[in-house]
Amino acid sequence: MTTQPTIETRSIRVRGQVLHLAEAGPEDGPLVLLLHGFPEFWYGWRRQIGPLAAAGLRVVAPDQRGYGRSSKPDGLSAYHLDEVAADVVGLADAFGRPTVQVVGHDWGGLVAWRAAAQYPERIARAAILNAPHPDAFGAYARRTPSQLLRSGYIGVFQLPWLPEAMMRAGTFALLRRALTGSSRPGTFDEAALARYAEAWAEPGALTGMLNWYRALRLPRRPSPGPVTPPVLMLWGRRDVALEPGLVEESLRHCAAGRVQWFPEATHWVQHEEAQAVNVALLAFLTGAEAPA
Repeated sequence: MTTQPTIETRSIRVRGQVLHLAEAGPEDGPLVLLLHGFPEFWYGWRRQIGPLAAAGLRVVAPDQRGYGRSSKPDGLSAYHLDEVAADVVGLADAFGRPTVQVVGHDWGGLVAWRAAAQYPERIARAAILNAPHPDAFGAYARRTPSQLLRSGYIGVFQLPWLPEAMMRAGTFALLRRALTGSSRPGTFDEAALARYAEAWAEPGALTGMLNWYRALRLPRRPSPGPVTPPVLMLWGRRDVALEPGLVEESLRHCAAGRVQWFPEATHWVQHEEAQAVNVALLAFLTGAEAPA
C-alpha cells in the first residue's frame, strides 16, 4: 500500500500579506504552486496534492489573498490581476526558488497565465485548467453573445454589498448551489461543502472573493507578448460558464502550448476527472511530455 504524503498547513508573509497554505512533498523537490479559483480555497486541490507530492514534487497550495485564512486587504487595487500574479513570484521568493511551476484553475488559471506572461524567467511551466488567457477572454466575449450571456454574473458581482448578502443567506446556499449545480452529480458532497462553508465564513472572505471580480474594472495593460514558458491547458468541455472556443483563442497567445480535452467534464475538471488530470499534470510537470 502506498502511503500518501502528509499535508501540512501554515501561514507565511508574502509581499506584505499573510498567505495561508497547504504543502506536501520533499522539501528539495521541484516547487509546484497550485492556484485555486472562485469560490474555493486550497482544499480545492485535495485530489492533486498527494499524488503530485508522492511523485517527488514540492507542492504548495495557498489560499489566495481574499480567501480562507489568508489576508483580505481593503481596496480593489489589492486584487488587480498584476497584484495577484506578483504573489506567485513572492511565493517563489519565500521558498527560495528562482523558478516555479504553476497549476491554476478558474481565477487561479488567470493568475497563472498572467504570471507566465509577466515573469517568464520565473515560471518554468504553466498548466491551466478551464481558464482562458486574460487577453483572450474580453475579445472573445465581445464577438460571441453566448459567452457574454454566460458571463452575466460578473456584472451582478460589481454591485456593492448585495452579492455578499445573497451569498451569505441560508448558510451560503447560493454558493453551495453554484458548486453542485455546475458540476456532475456527487462531485461536491456534504462533507466537502461544509469545509467550503468554513472558508466562506472567515471574516471578510466574501468581500475579498468578490473583489477579484470587481477589480476587473480597473485598467490593465495587455500582456507584453506571447507566453513563452510551456503551457498545457486541461479543459472540461461541459463548462457552463466558459465556452470551448476560448481555448483556441488562448493558445494563440502561447509560444508553446497545447490542450487536453475532457469531453464529459465540467468546469470542475480536477475534481471530476482527478486521476486523468493527475496523470496529465505529472507528465507535464516532470518533463516527461512537452507541448507540441
